[in-house]
Amino acid sequence: MRERVRADIGRLVHRGMPVEAYWRAVSDALNAVVPSEGSCLMTMDPATMLPTAEYVENGLPADSISRLVEIELREPDYAKWVDLARAGTAAASLSHVTAGDLDLSRRQREVRRPGGYADELRVVLSSGTGTWGALTVFRETDRPYFSSSEVRLLSSLTALLSDGLRRALLLDDARAGRPDTGMLVLDPDDGVDLANREAEQWIDELGIGGRAGTRLPLVIRSVAGQARAIAAGKRVAEVGPARARVRTRTGRWLIVRGSLLGEGPSAPVAVLLEAARPAEMAPLLADMYGLTQRERRVTELVAQGLSTRQIANRLELATYTVQDHLKSIFAKSGTGSRGDLVARLFFDQRTTSLTNPSEAAVD
Repeated sequence: MRERVRADIGRLVHRGMPVEAYWRAVSDALNAVVPSEGSCLMTMDPATMLPTAEYVENGLPADSISRLVEIELREPDYAKWVDLARAGTAAASLSHVTAGDLDLSRRQREVRRPGGYADELRVVLSSGTGTWGALTVFRETDRPYFSSSEVRLLSSLTALLSDGLRRALLLDDARAGRPDTGMLVLDPDDGVDLANREAEQWIDELGIGGRAGTRLPLVIRSVAGQARAIAAGKRVAEVGPARARVRTRTGRWLIVRGSLLGEGPSAPVAVLLEAARPAEMAPLLADMYGLTQRERRVTELVAQGLSTRQIANRLELATYTVQDHLKSIFAKSGTGSRGDLVARLFFDQRTTSLTNPSEAAVD
């Protein structure tokens, strides 16, 4: 059942739905494996993590939501979104972080319990560019608390859920005519049914090569083909997401994403084109410099401001071993100090993961 739900969500991610439709479809899919009495999707400004919009099903009234936001932004509490994001925690239940005493949480005793709710499971929707949103599923009073296996399941789905939210936000932006997001709509033969000005500019910058009959850059055709394969039933885990990172002829990096607009072999594909943010480039630069997995982890902790001793304690290493790693990192990256290293890899001042979550967790 869980693998089927994972596959279903992988297809939903590539369905090209607006944010609200995406949230409702994901909630329905998740309810099969993590039953709940309601859910809430909150979109956020990735730079500040301030809420920008909310989509609630069977939740609290608007005045209660306002109090929850006030607690979230200005008062101490358990498992706040910003704390989860900073700790690199993808998902957490209120029952776990309070050891079962839910009323330790201010939002629980002031707002949620009076509204008839008990445990909640929070999922941080982050990518290499920041935290774009947050998903909460919750249970009413007298229902069982969320289990550790349910928390682990949602944590394992974070990358997929985040990708789907980012796609939905980009698609909404493109449909609204906002600048900086290119959108192409392709027919089953990769003919262009629609292209906004930004998409045309990106295509010019990518170039189509000199091969006769070529109408679109290869990366766009590849991503569209991948989206069709996923829609036809291929698992994302088997073929990879319909997403690619490519460098244009002018040296800029571009993220290309594909999503099916509808169902069936004749459904068009929306291809979204967005300039790569600096944080998305950090793992690529780490690859280019040949950093080992341990060196990547040390670099992440340097970017978080940890001292050599703190890094040694976190990774259970000797301080001289961390110093040796730093010397190797500086030599490979051509940097001479921690500041130079962070500026080169994370030059938008926000750190991102250079390792996958399972590797980081081992440390």
